[in-house]
Amino acid sequence: MQAYEAMIFHITDATTWAESQARGSHTGSTRGIDLAQEGYIHCSSAEQWRGVVERYYADDRDLLLLHVDERLLTSPLVYEQLPGAPEPFPHVYGSINLDAVVDVERLVTPGQ
Repeated sequence: MQAYEAMIFHITDATTWAESQARGSHTGSTRGIDLAQEGYIHCSSAEQWRGVVERYYADDRDLLLLHVDERLLTSPLVYEQLPGAPEPFPHVYGSINLDAVVDVERLVTPGQ
């Protein structure tokens, strides 16, 4: 039996992440949209984030992948089925507290 790793992933850009660090919490939901506009923060599982990058961020050269320990989140986390998606995606209904972000990885997109 494999142990469950309570990790979700969030894609953001370096500018938004720097602003989040200065503010003390992350509120970027998705590309150019924040939590106040969307109502939640888009996240992905380990199996989903690469496909999200390919579909929605392939032309972006300034991406970071936040590794978020879902056990440390102070905002509610809900897995929701999106139309046409083969499995549910994790959504954070509130800001992501910085101490829940356990790693930040710079992503290299095709063409970089």
